[in-house]
Amino acid sequence: MEESRKTPSTSGKKKTRVVVKVGTSSLIKADTGVVHLSQLAKICEQITELQKSNEFQCAIVTSGAVGAGMLQLGIKEKPKELQKRQALAAIGQAHLMHYYEDMFGTLGVKTAQVLLTLENLSQKSQYNRAMNTFSSLFDYDVVPIVNENDTTATSEIKYGDNDRLAARVAQIIGADTLIIFSDVDGLYGGGKKRKLIKEVQYLTNETYKLADTKINSYGSGGMITKLEAAKICMSAGCYMFIANGNKTNPIKNMINKKIFTKFIPKISAMAARKKWIVSSLSSPGTIYIDKGASIALKNGKSLLAAGIKMIRGKFNKGDNILVMDEQNNKLARGLASFSSIEIEKIKGRQSNEIEKILGYPSKTEIIHKDDMVKL
Repeated sequence: MEESRKTPSTSGKKKTRVVVKVGTSSLIKADTGVVHLSQLAKICEQITELQKSNEFQCAIVTSGAVGAGMLQLGIKEKPKELQKRQALAAIGQAHLMHYYEDMFGTLGVKTAQVLLTLENLSQKSQYNRAMNTFSSLFDYDVVPIVNENDTTATSEIKYGDNDRLAARVAQIIGADTLIIFSDVDGLYGGGKKRKLIKEVQYLTNETYKLADTKINSYGSGGMITKLEAAKICMSAGCYMFIANGNKTNPIKNMINKKIFTKFIPKISAMAARKKWIVSSLSSPGTIYIDKGASIALKNGKSLLAAGIKMIRGKFNKGDNILVMDEQNNKLARGLASFSSIEIEKIKGRQSNEIEKILGYPSKTEIIHKDDMVKL
């Protein structure tokens, strides 16, 4: 019997991407050290509602691997030795994923484990591979569950960088919103009557002075890392919210009661993405297109296979590619939806022929208009 395979979604409608960062304080009860299963279930239920609305694509960045490992071994205080914390992360990660997989599974949602490091994401080739992996997971309607690779990366365990990791994930996938769940309602102002700051448009020295450095025994972060995450998001065109993940129905609570701190991006997500595309100094490949395709690009259309005359260089899906006309005029830069090997097979062909030629479902645009900047 042939195994059935779910094919990727190739719908042209662009969905809103949301990253939810679940902190250790929302996963593990600080007073008892046990996993807060009912609260985690509520978060999973509400993410499922977003995912199944067909309007959103969601990713989760989770903390709690070290805390889950401590729980499994009955350890009350986090050890100071780095190697012991890494061992606890290795023990706890498997159990942490089991919780997510079990809860989402009962709701009919598939999940995938993605382990990243900030060091990985600073390297262009690994950044592109991560971006392509997320894209494929979203095509399959899968919710990625992301965590720092704690057993090899020391930065998260030492500094609590899952907040910044969440911001980097939001940047990679072009998310519109990052929600960071913590054990507080948001960022509070100074003075005797500390009021919740509803909106932050600029990060200043005064903003950082408001950060509370308090952490609990199971977590490793604080408000400073959340402000660093906000800095990344604001530059990437992504809204960021800090909200209390310990409230009943936390996503609905923050939306309905408007209890959160909202960080406003400096530019739109589209503008940030295109700024990043055009800033590339070199391209591993060039696509040459005919007159009809050149006119289409100038009119703001996506690049299709039918208009491609020739390609030069070797490149992978997601690489930043130069587009030129037959007179060697530079027309655009953009992120390729196919590798050079695939484009060689489908250049000059109609979009409805691509699946038959390649042997698998795929997008129809060689470079989508949203991933392209005209020069």
